[in-house]
Amino acid sequence: MKIALIAHDKKKDAMIELAIKYKDTLKDHDLYATGTTGTLVMGETGLKIKRMKSGPLGGDQQIGSMVAEGKLDLIIFLRDPLTSQPHEPDVSALLRLCDVQSIPLATNVKSGEIMLEAVKNGVIK
Repeated sequence: MKIALIAHDKKKDAMIELAIKYKDTLKDHDLYATGTTGTLVMGETGLKIKRMKSGPLGGDQQIGSMVAEGKLDLIIFLRDPLTSQPHEPDVSALLRLCDVQSIPLATNVKSGEIMLEAVKNGVIK
């Protein structure tokens, strides 16, 4: 599977914890991430991740382009719903693309855990 990992600033620690918890599952898949999230997750887990630009600098749009082209199978995007994001239109466009393309999208830790458990158990392939 091709899996993208994205996390807003206040959710990066949660993404690292999620990646550590599911490292053995994630290592068997092609991983993509926005810039800082990818760097942090790689540093803590040793996972191989193809990094895009930082979200505010176009990384969300790069991930969105991959969705539109059918190049991703699952996205875990830990969003911070309580902080205004300067690139909110890009975030909304990415969420809309996932809906249009029927790409599974987790936007919080619990839904991310559910999806990664499904990947781990072969329910999502």
